[in-house]
Amino acid sequence: MDNVGEFNVGPIIPTLAGAPHLFGDWHGIQPWLVKRGIFLNFSLNEEYMGNITGGKTRANVLAGQVAGELDIDWQRLAGVNGFWTHMLVVNGHGRSFSQAVGDSVTNPEQIYGARGNVVAHLVELYADKTFFNKHVILSLGDIPTGSFFSFDYTACFFMNVSVCSNFAPGKYNPGGRDWPSGNLGGVLRIRPTDQTYIMGGVFAVSPHAYNGGISGWAMAQSGLGKVTSQFEIGWMPEFGRDKLRGNYKIGYWYDNSRYPNLYEDINGNSFQATGQSRRYEAGMNVAWLMFDQMLMRNGPGLTNGLIIEGGAGYAQGNEVAMRDREWVGFVDSGTSWRRPGDFVGILFQHVDMSRTVSLQQESSQALGQPFLSNQWGPVYGIQNWENMYEAFYSINLAPATNLQADFQYMQHPGATTTFKDVAVLGGQFTTNF
Repeated sequence: MDNVGEFNVGPIIPTLAGAPHLFGDWHGIQPWLVKRGIFLNFSLNEEYMGNITGGKTRANVLAGQVAGELDIDWQRLAGVNGFWTHMLVVNGHGRSFSQAVGDSVTNPEQIYGARGNVVAHLVELYADKTFFNKHVILSLGDIPTGSFFSFDYTACFFMNVSVCSNFAPGKYNPGGRDWPSGNLGGVLRIRPTDQTYIMGGVFAVSPHAYNGGISGWAMAQSGLGKVTSQFEIGWMPEFGRDKLRGNYKIGYWYDNSRYPNLYEDINGNSFQATGQSRRYEAGMNVAWLMFDQMLMRNGPGLTNGLIIEGGAGYAQGNEVAMRDREWVGFVDSGTSWRRPGDFVGILFQHVDMSRTVSLQQESSQALGQPFLSNQWGPVYGIQNWENMYEAFYSINLAPATNLQADFQYMQHPGATTTFKDVAVLGGQFTTNF
């Protein structure tokens, strides 16, 4: 991960390119490809989870994916200066542990998500072009917005997907859908200095549940008339002689689509009680503040050391079921205990659901009607808040290969008191081959 977040080497956003491989250099094939600007990588991620107490049901689930990525540096391949293309395709398999345990709000599993069980799901397909000695970068195509905005390259060490890689409440809304779903659009990044950036993006908003269809390949879908505009500024300092790297960012996005109020009809009353048409409101707002800072260095890479990370996010509660999320965590690599490829981490998250969605659910309960699903999946009671605690240890087994033990504890699973608190034991096997 040494080139993650760097604009002057390798692909301009984090990819698998440059990572080590379980099978080495493929008998000389990898160096031959890289010399010609072709970065071809494959990765495997398998995870197992089971709840030992609490939740909707007692469940144990295996899920996983195989990812294939092709990044091309067209300067090396064809002499086109500062031009890259990126394509990422994943195969998904398994079942949803979140639905079995009754908690899609913090979503304890990392792998099983929007792509479900598919042979080949298109995650991204876009191009980068740099200008003015890489101080201006333009990206166009089918882009997971969370690969650029509110992105944290350290958060995916944790299995809970709510902070990987960009965190809720923005990531599950139509204008800001994250990996493995992309939005058609573009991003312009300006770097006034090597340690600062200003970034803006405009993306088409899909009214469909799956951007590009369930497999992600149908880009020319109907109803793409509205747009979301995202903006972020960031500072990437390095402190002291050990160059302790930090990332500090603040951002905002606005979606000009019309969305239904979660509770009100056209007269401001419960649409469930009156049977009147729902009130539609123009515009959706999401904002975030994020940081990570290395406190102690254990090696040369961006993640080789003790890192504190955290953030806070806010969404417009009359249209988005989750109002805010706050989180803080620590990650440490293992050089200090002579295991340089090992990682250990702890994480805390807090979630508040919106008062508007609680009113809707109180209305459903009073009328004896089923609770309505929202952006975070099925609802099993009146939603208020949830806390999540996570701890993991990742053991390096071989080059680019790790086995991770994970524990999570969720208070108010699904942000309700319907089910008892959940304790989850999990494991994850990852490798680049």
